[in-house]
Amino acid sequence: MKQLLTLILLGLAFCANAQIEDAALQKFAEEFEKKHDRPAAEIMEILWQAQFQQEIIDKISKPAEGTMTWKRYRNIFMKEERINAGLEFWEQHEEAISKVSADTGVPPEVILGIIGVETYFGRIKGSYKVLDALYTLGFGYSRRGKFFKSELEKFLVLAETEGLDVFNIEGSYAGAMGYSQFMPSSYIAYAKSFDEGGNADLMNSAEDAIASVANYIKVHRWQKGAPVTTKARFTREVSNLNKQVLRPKNQLSDYTKIGIMPEEEISGDPKATLIKLDDEQWFGFYNFYVITRYNHSPMYAMAVYQLGTAIVNKKP
Repeated sequence: MKQLLTLILLGLAFCANAQIEDAALQKFAEEFEKKHDRPAAEIMEILWQAQFQQEIIDKISKPAEGTMTWKRYRNIFMKEERINAGLEFWEQHEEAISKVSADTGVPPEVILGIIGVETYFGRIKGSYKVLDALYTLGFGYSRRGKFFKSELEKFLVLAETEGLDVFNIEGSYAGAMGYSQFMPSSYIAYAKSFDEGGNADLMNSAEDAIASVANYIKVHRWQKGAPVTTKARFTREVSNLNKQVLRPKNQLSDYTKIGIMPEEEISGDPKATLIKLDDEQWFGFYNFYVITRYNHSPMYAMAVYQLGTAIVNKKP
């Protein structure tokens, strides 16, 4: 009877997900078996219990950052409530933040800014089942299906190696998890336990998230003590500027020579690029680019830096 009930439930799940071709699932499961020596039938049982969610497709097709102005985007994060929550989080985990910052060279404001923007310091970690999100995007979002199938594969591996509940772990609509909102590939590559020798638990441990965020930024070549960003002031009209990119290619002096000056004093002559946010112009230095490796949006990187700086400046 129990076996019959299981088959009925699996059949109902398959009907609910009829928009996903069974052949595509079978191919995924067979490839998984070849790579990881785990029976394809076992993987199919997991996939049959995943739920396709059109809402996820709708959200990723029209991300909020693509339609928001910088002013609106900034106002989401630069609220007193979130800044105060950051101060509280810092006080609770000050020892961990201080140690991790000293070990990695990544300053507290960057660690705090990322966790604050990503999950409101652990308060908003996402309400979508990660399995459903990666299943939906892997098999139902052709534009980036290959990427999300790869993330689904890594999620299944991660769930097995870390003992995660593959059916109930929740995260963002894109499948990002925990305090730090790591995708499965980032979880595997960059997650660190704050306690030496332990397993990294980004779902429940703020200290592990602190260590992992700093590790991610360090691995992407954070330059200790180097500038991040400052406003750019145009002393004259400048035309025919080359298209600006996130990764700096020019020296700061290349801009000052043509009358584009940093609002703050910047030591040396670091590489820089111009970042336009609404009607504001900013210099982005290499460390700004490093933050965008976490999320490629310049608005995201600026929100991270400004939130983190506001928290640090408000600390007694």
